[in-house]
Amino acid sequence: MSEETQTPSNPESNPQGQSQGQNPYPPNFQQQPFGYHYQPALPNATAGLILGILSIVSCCCYGVPGIIFAVIALVLAKKDKQLFAVNPMWYSQSSFKNLNAGRVCAIIGLSLSILYLLFYILFIVLFGFRAINNPDDVQDLLNSFDI
Repeated sequence: MSEETQTPSNPESNPQGQSQGQNPYPPNFQQQPFGYHYQPALPNATAGLILGILSIVSCCCYGVPGIIFAVIALVLAKKDKQLFAVNPMWYSQSSFKNLNAGRVCAIIGLSLSILYLLFYILFIVLFGFRAINNPDDVQDLLNSFDI
């Protein structure tokens, strides 16, 4: 047997630059017939979108749940954006759009949650816990200012 007919066993001599047992495709990739190329969704695009929407909805719950949901959504969006930047052809454009929408929702939810939390803290500083327990005291206080 001549050396020219042997297959290279050294990964460095492989013309594709990959070892022979390594899968060059992303996880969950399946070869489709007739040249159809299936592009899977980014792993956390839907979760980031849902958490971004939840951060907007839950910003009125004293701001804390909205901040938590928004931070988690932003972390997931950052990881998936890096994953998409490495190989944009592996993943679908629709999942990247969902990722961006979730990121925008998370930023809006984070902003609203921080504003609501700051308003609530300011309310406690100005009126104290007494106002929370007895709203009539707040009304008397506001009447004393002739507002």
